Amino acid sequence: MNMQKLMAQAQQMQKSINQKKEKIEAMEFSESTELIDVTFTGDKKLKSVKIKAESLDKDDMEVLEDMITLAVNKAINKIDEEFEKEMGAYGQSLNGLF
Repeated sequence: MNMQKLMAQAQQMQKSINQKKEKIEAMEFSESTELIDVTFTGDKKLKSVKIKAESLDKDDMEVLEDMITLAVNKAINKIDEEFEKEMGAYGQSLNGLF
C-alpha cells in the first residue's frame, strides 16, 4: 500500500469532514410548539426563543416551561439528525469516531 496515497486520502477525507461540519454549523434549525418557537444554530447554540403571548394564560407557566423544553430538545434532535446524515458515512468508515 502506498503511504503517500493513503495520507492524501486521509487529508481529503479530513477536508470533506470539515466542510460538512462548517455547512451544518452555518445552518439554522427551528422548532415550534403551541406556545413557543425556538431557533438554534448548527453548533447547538440557542439563537432565539419566541413566546406566542396570545396563546399564553397566566396559569400556563408550567406548561410554557414544558413546551420550551420540548421545542429545544426537538431542535437539537434535528441538528443531530443532520449531522448524522452528513457525517454518518465517515463515522462508519472510521469506526464511529464521528
